[in-house]
This record gives sequence, structure tokens and C-alpha cells, in this order.
Amino acid sequence: MRKVIWIALGVLVLLAASGAALTSLAWRELNAPLKIAAAEGEWLRVPNGTSFRSVAAELEQRGLFDRAWLLALYARATGAATQIRAGEYQLLPGTTSLTLLAKLVAGDVYLHQITIVEGSRFAEALAALRAHPAIAATDLDGPAIMSELGAPGVHPEGQFFPDTYRFPYGTSDLDILRLAHEALVARLRDAWSSRSPDLLLKTDYDALIMASIIEKETSLPAERKQISGVFQERLRRNMRLQTDPTVIYGLGEAFDGDLRDADMHRDTPYNTYTRAGLPPTPIALPGAGAIEAAVAPEITGALYFVATGRGDGSHTFSTTFEEHEQAVRDYLREYRSRQ
Repeated sequence: MRKVIWIALGVLVLLAASGAALTSLAWRELNAPLKIAAAEGEWLRVPNGTSFRSVAAELEQRGLFDRAWLLALYARATGAATQIRAGEYQLLPGTTSLTLLAKLVAGDVYLHQITIVEGSRFAEALAALRAHPAIAATDLDGPAIMSELGAPGVHPEGQFFPDTYRFPYGTSDLDILRLAHEALVARLRDAWSSRSPDLLLKTDYDALIMASIIEKETSLPAERKQISGVFQERLRRNMRLQTDPTVIYGLGEAFDGDLRDADMHRDTPYNTYTRAGLPPTPIALPGAGAIEAAVAPEITGALYFVATGRGDGSHTFSTTFEEHEQAVRDYLREYRSRQ
């Protein structure tokens, strides 16, 4: 009897040792890095309703690890198998089975990004959004988009703040536009609340229109408030703004890249050579600097400005028409010499 007991104890010890060895082996397997060779990693998309067993099987089929059943068993035993979240994931070198599982449970999806460029038009921004491979494009036009955003009847031009937006795969263009519109509304509200006390503009929408013109007139931050000052002074004196970007916007698809003298006389609601005051809507998507300049102009008495022709985007500002004519001649001379 004593001999049988000792044999039984020996068997139990061997089984325990084998179990411990198998447990240790399984644990090492789960903590081993996946077979990811590319520096940019591997991409994994998990659609809604996908089981973790299917995810593990796909990764095994792609050769990232050898024992999908082991990870699936662990996920089921810990309850993580029912907690994974849909989305697109980037699996970088060094990722293990366990860190992969934690990533899926946390919903640590990869965030793509897109930049809405300052000075671009709404149509250009919308086309860029819909061309992005990670964005789900809708077929909504401008008026429908504004209605969806809770601003029916508002012209979409100028209503979206230029910035870089990060988003998960499958985000709709409308969702990104909603973020950009909310950012624009907040930025414009803050700027309008701190506007110069003697500002001639009557509403924050007027300020948005002015900001869009400033955005198209200069790319130099140092000049924005000066250009705003020129337009404010012209409004004060009941002079027409006479700004080329509004004419170009009014021409629409008819503009071929060359602004001619005949275009200046072609009357449209946006032609500030033929019509007084501001155009009816913004002409582009203005950035923060242009919005701030629109509500806090630098009044110097200048009524005119023209490019210097130096190729750096700078302008010469003048208080009289005679000075302006000389500045135009200087520009033409500089431009020709550079050509």
C-alpha cells in the first residue's frame, strides 16, 4: 500500500510539473512579439460584430502568430473576447498577443488626419475630405450640410475653421465638418466679443466676410491687421473695397487664372469694384490670424496697397492715390526685373 501511495504521489508531482511547464510555455507564447517585419507595422480592421476568434484566426492566416487558439482561449477565459471594439488598428513591431488584446479592448484605434487649409474654398475643402481614403463620403451638398449642422439657410463658405483634424477610419465627412464648424463658431464668437470698440463692422458675420478677404489678400501674418485697416478706412469713407479676390470668387468657374480688366467691370454680387460695401458672403475659409485682424484692424490712414513684386508676398501701403500709382510702377519694375 505504501508503494502505491508513493507512485501516486509521483504521478501527481509529474502532472503538476508538466502543467506548470505548459503554463509557462503558454505565457511565453502570449508575451512573444508578433511576426511584424515592416517598420510601419501591420494594419488590422475589425468590423462591427466581428468575434475575437475570427480576428485571431485572420492574424494567424496572415502569419503574425502561430497559435490563434491559445490567444482565443485566453481571451475567452478572461472575458476579453466579448469586449473588443471595432475599428482600424496599427500593430507596430514589438506588439505581443497580450498587448494586441489590450489594444482591442481599449479601442485604441489609429487616428488618421486631414488639414483644412487656410484660404481654401468650401468646395475645395469638401473635395479634399471626400478624396481621403479613410473618410466615408456622403452625397450631401452645401445647403444640406448646413441644415444637418443646425444652420439651415447659411451659406457654407467660411463656416469651417482651417485646422488639422484627427479621426478614426470610417468617420464621415459630415462629422469632420461638424467639428470644423463648431471650432469656427467658437473662434468667431471669442474674437467678436473682444473686437475694437470703434469697429465699423455691424455683425460677427460681417467680420467673417472681412476675415475671408484678408486671408486671400496676404499670406504674411504681419500684414493682416494693416490690410484690415485699409478696408476699414475705405468703409468709413464710403469707398469701394476694390479687392481682386472677391472679383475672382464672383467669376466662379469662369475664372481661368488670369484676371483681366474686363473682369473688373463684370458686375456680380461679389465684385467690389462695381458694388459698395462687403460682398454677400465670405469668399474663403479664414484662419485665426485673419479673424483676429478683421476685428482689430491697424488704422494707419492707408487707403491702398499693392504687391512689392519681391516674391515674398509683401505689400506697399499708401495713403494717397499718387503714392499708390508710384507703388504700382515700382511693383511692375521689380516684377519685370525678377522675370
